Amino acid sequence: MTTLQRIRSTPMLLTLPAFAVLFAIFGIPMLLLFATSLNAPNLSFANYIAFFEQRSFVLILIQTFKISFIATALCLIIGYPTAYLITIAGRARPILLVLVFLPWLTSALVRTYAWTVVLGDSGLINRVLLNSGIIDSPLSLIYNRFAVYVGMVHIMLPMMILPIVSVMMSIDTSLMAAARSMGAKPFTAFLRVFVPLSIPGVRSGCILVFVVCLGFYITPQALGGLGDTMLSTLINSQLTTSLNIAATAAAAFILLAMALAVLSVAGVNLAGAHGQPASSEQNARRRKLPSFDKASRYLNEFLVPYRARRWAAKLHQAQRETPWSKIAGAAFLAVVVIYLLAPGFIVIIVSLNAGEFLEFPPKAVSLRWYYSFFNDPSWIGALWNSFQFGVIVSVVSTIVGTLAAFGLSRCSSRLRSGLTMVILTPITFPIIVVGVAVYTGLAKLGLVGTNTGIILGQTIGAIGYVVVIVLATLAGFDRRLEQAAMSMRAGPTQTFMRVTLPLIRSGIIGGALFAFLASFDEVIITSFVSGYAIPTLPLKMLENLKQQLDPTIAAVGALLTMLPIVWLVALYFTLWRGRGALKSAPVAAT
Repeated sequence: MTTLQRIRSTPMLLTLPAFAVLFAIFGIPMLLLFATSLNAPNLSFANYIAFFEQRSFVLILIQTFKISFIATALCLIIGYPTAYLITIAGRARPILLVLVFLPWLTSALVRTYAWTVVLGDSGLINRVLLNSGIIDSPLSLIYNRFAVYVGMVHIMLPMMILPIVSVMMSIDTSLMAAARSMGAKPFTAFLRVFVPLSIPGVRSGCILVFVVCLGFYITPQALGGLGDTMLSTLINSQLTTSLNIAATAAAAFILLAMALAVLSVAGVNLAGAHGQPASSEQNARRRKLPSFDKASRYLNEFLVPYRARRWAAKLHQAQRETPWSKIAGAAFLAVVVIYLLAPGFIVIIVSLNAGEFLEFPPKAVSLRWYYSFFNDPSWIGALWNSFQFGVIVSVVSTIVGTLAAFGLSRCSSRLRSGLTMVILTPITFPIIVVGVAVYTGLAKLGLVGTNTGIILGQTIGAIGYVVVIVLATLAGFDRRLEQAAMSMRAGPTQTFMRVTLPLIRSGIIGGALFAFLASFDEVIITSFVSGYAIPTLPLKMLENLKQQLDPTIAAVGALLTMLPIVWLVALYFTLWRGRGALKSAPVAAT
C-alpha cells in the first residue's frame, strides 16, 4: 500500500503535523506550566492561596471581570441594533459589512494609538471644544476608565456584530410578516419573534468578546490609569520583573479558569454551525439554573384579556414603518460606522503633519514622517523582520493547516468539532496565558530570543485561522467530483492536484493572507519570546507608544491602516477567480 493510499484510508494522519506543532509549542508547555503552578513534584495550592491572600490581586481579578463584562455589554448594546440594521439594509449590506470588517483587520495597536490622538489633551475632541468656546481647559478624556472602554469597545465591536449578522441573515423574515398579519405591532413582532431566533448569534458574540477582553493588556495600559490595571498587566509585570514563574503560572491559570467557566456555562461551540439546537446535556444544565418562566407565565395571564381586545381591534390593519424610524436607523448606523472608521482616517491625516509634534488638523502637509520612517534603519529593520516572519509563518501554517483541514473534513462531525476546538485553543484562550505558556516551552528548548522561537510562537495561532477558513471552503466542496475523477482512473495525487486543489485554492489563499496578517500584527507572544532583542514592527511601535517621542509612529500607523485595504482587494480578486473556477467545474466534469 502506497503512502498516499494509506493517508486516503486514514485521513486523520493529515492532522498529525498540526497537532505535533500545537502540542510541542503550546500543549506540553501548558501542562508543565500547570505543574509549576502546583509546585510539582511537591503538589500544593500555595501559589493559588498566596494569590487570593493578596487583597490587591483579588481586586485586580474582580476589576478584570468587571471591565470585561461592561465592555461586552456595551458592545452588545451598540452591536445588536447595528447588526439588525445591516441585515435589513438590502443592497447596501455588503458595503456596510466591509466597513465593519475593515477596522477589525487593522492592527489593534494602531487603533489604540489612534485613540490617544483623539482623546489626548491636545487631541481632536478637546481642540474642537476649546476652539468653539464650550470649555476653557482640556477635559480629562484619557488615562481613565472611560478611555479604556472607548478603546476596548472600538476594538471588539466588529467581533460582536459579525456573528449576530450571520445568524440574523439566516432568519426567515416571513415569520415577522406572519406575526404582523396577526395584529402584532412591528416592535412586538421583532421582540417576540426575531429576537429569540437571533439569540445564538448574541451568545457567540458575547462569549467571543468577553473571553478576548479578559486577556486585554495593551489597550488598558495605554489608555487607562494606574487604577485600571487588568490581570494580564499583572501577569506581564510578574513575568518581566520578578521572574517568579510559579506565581505567574498561578495567576495565568486563574485567568484561564475564569474564561473556561464562561465558555462552559454558555456551551459555545466555535467549531460548529450557529443556530444548532442545544444538546440534551445543555438543556439539562439549563433546567438546573433558576428559571423565571413560571413567574413570567403567571404575569402574562393578567394581560390576556387586554391583548384579546387589542388583537381584535388591530387585526388586518396594515402596519407601516414611519419615515422617522428609517431616518433614526440610518443616523445610528452612520454614527457607528464613523466611530469605527474615524480613528484610522485621523491617523492617516496626522501622519501628513509637517510640524515637530503631532497635531490635528495639521497646519501644513508633508511626507516628512514617511521619509523619516524609510530612512531610519531601526524602523526598516523592524519592518523587514515582521515581513520575513509573516511570510514564513504564512507558508508553514498554510501547509500544516490545509492538511489538517483536509483530514478533519473527512472525519465524523462530532470528532471534527472536538478536534477543531483543540486546534483553536491558542486563539480562544486569553492571549496572555498563551504567551506565558509558549515562553515557558520555548525557554526549555533554548529558543527564546531566536527567530525560530518567534516563528513557532506565531505559527500555533496562525494554523487555527487557516484551518477555519479552509474547512469552511471544503464544506461547500462536492466530493462527487473527486469520485468522478478517480472513476476515470486518476490517481490520488492527480485527483488532488487537478480537481480538489483548484476548487479550494481561494480558501487556501484566504487562509494564507489571514495567517500573514495575524503574524504581522502579533505583539504579545512576540514580546515574550523575543525579549525585545529581535524587534518587529508592532514591538517597535509599542516601544515608541510608551515613550511618545517620535511622530514617525503616525506614518507607521497610517501604513498599517492601509494594509487591510490591500489585503481585501487581494482577497476579492482571489475569491472572484475561485468563483469562476467553481462555475466552470461542473461544465468540465460533464
